[in-house]
Amino acid sequence: MIKVTVLYPNEEGKKFDHGYFSTTHLALVQKLLAPMGLVKGEMEKGLSGADPNTPAPFVGIAHLSFNTTEEVHEAFKAHGGAIMGDIANYTDIKPQFQISETIS
Repeated sequence: MIKVTVLYPNEEGKKFDHGYFSTTHLALVQKLLAPMGLVKGEMEKGLSGADPNTPAPFVGIAHLSFNTTEEVHEAFKAHGGAIMGDIANYTDIKPQFQISETIS
């Protein structure tokens, strides 16, 4: 399984609308990428660091699962512009991306 991880660092003074992300943005991602191989999409909301009194290092983390790296790259070539264009509607944080292979 290939996983695209999108990390939103918890930066002071930045905004992140979890409601918009979990409804509108994820629906857009699902609509555009499911026909291109998206198997599953998940979102995590950061609560704290290892010490419960410290903020989470990431305000949000998204995981998109595909069967192959080719599906990932084709899907984002086709629809990356629309997906990236929606980011400003829920955050002013610059996301970090990683594509990984699940090995266990």
